[in-house]
Order: sequence, then C-alpha cells, then structure tokens
Amino acid sequence: MSLPDFVQKNTPPYELMDIPPLVIGGAVFNTQYCEDPEKMPITEILKVAFGKGLVALDTSPYYGRSEELIGKALAEISTEWPREMYFLCTKAGRIRLDEFDYTRKSVRASVLRSLNRLKTSYLDLVYMHDIEFVSEQETYDALKELLALKNEGVIKNFGITGYPVDYLLKIALHAKNDPEIGPLDAILSYSNGCLQNTILFEMQDRFLHEAGVKKVFNGSIISMSLLRSGKTHGFHPAPQDLKDTCDMIAQRLLKEEQVELADLATQFAIEKTLFDSSTDESGKLLWNRQFSVVLGVSSVEELTAAIEGYEFVQKNTNKREKALYERVQKELGPAHLNETWPSGIEHS
Repeated sequence: MSLPDFVQKNTPPYELMDIPPLVIGGAVFNTQYCEDPEKMPITEILKVAFGKGLVALDTSPYYGRSEELIGKALAEISTEWPREMYFLCTKAGRIRLDEFDYTRKSVRASVLRSLNRLKTSYLDLVYMHDIEFVSEQETYDALKELLALKNEGVIKNFGITGYPVDYLLKIALHAKNDPEIGPLDAILSYSNGCLQNTILFEMQDRFLHEAGVKKVFNGSIISMSLLRSGKTHGFHPAPQDLKDTCDMIAQRLLKEEQVELADLATQFAIEKTLFDSSTDESGKLLWNRQFSVVLGVSSVEELTAAIEGYEFVQKNTNKREKALYERVQKELGPAHLNETWPSGIEHS
C-alpha cells in the first residue's frame, strides 16, 4: 500500500490543520468494546498508523485504561516516533457514566493526570467531554480553565464534544462572543455524521463560518456499532426499533449484495466528511483540511481496511456504493433517517 497523498504535506511539529484526515480513536481500547483491552495490539496499530501518516490519536479518561495503554504503547515506540511527530487529543469532565466534574480545579487536575498517563509534557487538543450532561455555565467555566491551560502552554488547542449538534453549535457561538473564552479551536460530534444520521453534514459549515471553529471532527461513523451486520453493543442508546431496522438492512445487504454495512457506512462517512466536489488533475477528490474522521480500530487489519477505504473513496469511482448509500437511506425511511436519541440534561 502506498502512502496516502496527505502524508507528503505533513511535517512535524504538527499544528491543528496538519491533523490527517483519519484520526486513531482510543474509545475502542476500553472494556465497553473489548473484554480485555490490554491484549489489544495497540503498539502495532500505532506503528502501522504512524508509518502511513496517521499521526493523530484521540482518547479520554472516560475510556477506561485507554490513556494509560496508549501512553505505554507510545513509550515503546518513542525512539522511532518522538513526541513532536504525533498529535495527542484527549478530554476532561466526564468521569463515569453518570458522573461529571466540570469545576476548574477538576479540569486542571484531569489534564495533568492525562499528561502523566500519556507520558507527555503537553497535549495538542483537549475537549470538554459530552457537554450536554452539565449546565451551560459549568461548560463555560470549564472552557475558561482550558483557555488558561492553553495560555500556559500545557495544551495547544481546546474544544467541546457531545451528541446533540444544535447544542454544540449553541455553546460554540456563545464561546466566540465571550471575551473570556473566544472561538473554540475544535468540536467533535459523534453518530451525527454517518449513513443513518447526516445532521452534522448539514450544519458543519456553521461551526466554521458562524462560530469561528477551526476544525470539525466526526466520530463514531458506524454509530457505535449500530451500522454493521454484527450485534449492536448493549450500551447503545438508540431506540430498539432503530436497532432492529439497521440490523435488518445490514443482513439484507450482506445477503443480496455481499456488502458489509460497516464498510459501506465507513466509506459514506469518509466521503461526506472529508471531500467536497473538488478534484485534482487526475480526478481524485481533494481533502478539505477543516474536517477529520475519528476512527476506532481494534486491529492492524481494521486499520488497513480504513486506509484502503479512504483511498477508494478518493479515487471518485464508487458509483455502485453511491447507489447503495441511497438504498440504505431509503430503507431507513423518514422514521429512522436522522432519528436521534435523548442525550444529556434539559437546557433552556
């Protein structure tokens, strides 16, 4: 496999806009997705990913031992891959399923703990994690602490993550107009930029042009296992009818077209997130650097498949797949296409 085109444009140390189109997601290095994350080939995944130019990682203290396992793997390859050659993103504020602490003291302590776990003296990007679960004022106070850490050089960029896209935009717009915070560097939305839910694609330009956000990240592009032929994880919050419909579509697609829904959904999200209609002289689609996909991979094989999916989409020859995108969304129907589920507390 040749190196993707974007690798030639990246030279360390990396800035926010240098983050490659595919970011290695650390949520899968967690007992929610794997019985024993310590047995996962994290070091090998990072070696291959970095060698292919995918030099950005995303994790969180909420993801079990993910930060520690990534830190251990990075230490093992530090001779070949020193710190300035990769980009580290993590989060703060979410502790457990129903436990959050957005106080400035806790945010600072969380960031310092992440530095220790990831064996680094600085972090490239820190988000407040799942902001819809706390009050607006708590989020603004936490963002002020992240800005203070940025001004101290402890972190380089800061932002927010969450599920409801409209609420993320509301907070981003407020931050831009708050002289004590200012425009956010990045936002991460999950399960809203996928084959089942395209809300992020419809709103992403507003983050850039109205809220002044520099970069938008799209996570959970197979919607936390919803869009695959295998069983949806038990923790998934989607309504049962949506789960059943997605499973029916996945099984039918596999039987009638010999196509795995997870592969199709991955290609769809990569195309819609990363590429607009611009092409180079050879006809390849051009990547819009204001967007990246956070991709969870649990093996080198999954990583390789993701890179191949990126290159396939970039070639702009996937006419059959585009017809299948339309088929899946038609089968989802008005009831399930762009259907969302409740997340967080009520806000005024």
